[in-house]
Amino acid sequence: MHMDTEIKKVLIIGSGPAGLTAGLYAARANLNPLVVDGPNPGGQLVWTSDVENWPGEKKILGLQLVNNIREHAQHYGCEFISGSVTDIDSSKQPFTVTVGEKKIKTQTIIIATGAKPRKLGVPGENTYWGKGVSTCAICDGAFFKDKKIIIVGGGDTAMEHASFMSKFTDQITIVHILDSLTASAPMQKRILENKNIDIIYNSSVAEIIGNGQLVREAVIKNKKTGKQHNMLVDGLFLAIGLIPNTNFLQGKVKLDKWGYIKVEQKHGQTSCSTEGIFAAGDVYDYVYKQAITASGMGCMAALDAERYLNTKTKK
Repeated sequence: MHMDTEIKKVLIIGSGPAGLTAGLYAARANLNPLVVDGPNPGGQLVWTSDVENWPGEKKILGLQLVNNIREHAQHYGCEFISGSVTDIDSSKQPFTVTVGEKKIKTQTIIIATGAKPRKLGVPGENTYWGKGVSTCAICDGAFFKDKKIIIVGGGDTAMEHASFMSKFTDQITIVHILDSLTASAPMQKRILENKNIDIIYNSSVAEIIGNGQLVREAVIKNKKTGKQHNMLVDGLFLAIGLIPNTNFLQGKVKLDKWGYIKVEQKHGQTSCSTEGIFAAGDVYDYVYKQAITASGMGCMAALDAERYLNTKTKK
């Protein structure tokens, strides 16, 4: 196991908008931050099509936006290492963070590992994962030109999936467990005004059926009546919420019952239960879940880490 002799001032885990913005701010503060890319460099934004609500950009591809922030951070001296964190020794400072075969010592850690899409957990889902079942319309949408598709969910992500898929097919059905959509008003308006998109409310997908190769049907269950019916379909896109990427943090920092990091605000608003560890983005924010708020929290975490380091050196 290779041990770096240098002790980093700031180690950032995750390279979505939160981690990259933290890297940018920490780099400009001459803290020589190191960002651990993680298994999905760029985070969820990479799988987003056009971003239309980033200030100063009327429309920009999610991947382009991530790359822009990354280059900006690199320009000021932020460094990157590929790989995933498998362990954090938070029992003493400096902390020791294990990334693959490397052990890195650091005075502070900013956790910006984001969240991953939630699955249905129904029969047929795993069998047909990647064979008609997906959480990423941006990645897989082009495979379903003129096909029948279902989008499961009623929030902004579901609306974005539906809007994107309307470029490829006019046979779109949204299945939502509640009796009304939960997406923001502009997102809802766009979908409700599209006559090619049907919505089935108070319902869920109970089973996914295929021919062994591809999806062919979905069993739709009405939550109020319990009645089920089979619907012919070629693909399903899931947009039913997120699970924070915090498995590796068990026992390192306090988590809530859903796995989101609890912030304690002892050393700024982003500080965790373990002194010297900070959180940013969807890994602790289950309310806003926007790229811009994740970036804002990345800025906050970097400033909190900087102030924390300053108080340590003064002692």
